Amino acid sequence: MADEDVLDLVRGWAAAEQDNDSARLDRLLAPDFVGVGAAGFVLNRQQWLARFDNGLRNRAFAVEQPQVHRYGPATAVVVGVDAQQTSFSGNDVSGRFRLSLTAVRPDADWLVGAVHIGALQAAPG
Repeated sequence: MADEDVLDLVRGWAAAEQDNDSARLDRLLAPDFVGVGAAGFVLNRQQWLARFDNGLRNRAFAVEQPQVHRYGPATAVVVGVDAQQTSFSGNDVSGRFRLSLTAVRPDADWLVGAVHIGALQAAPG
């Protein structure tokens, strides 16, 4: 499948999130990474990597129904569903969320350039 390279990145990112592995995430995030969380907060790369040290714990984390949209040879946007079992400082923040992940390839390897996690709602009407 032509999109397997991008989907491999998404699977690796989700596995690192599930394992609460900031060292693995460090290798997958682009230098200018930006992440938008489900509550609307915006984190830079270092802040995203520090989440596990600041009280975030993922027990399960998966990207479901990923759809890859390519924009040239070095950029792709993946839209899917983030299904996670997560707590922050002991409070359950689990759920299913809409995920948009921007994958970039500045050199030979794909990296996560941006992530946006937001509300998952049914289509109106």
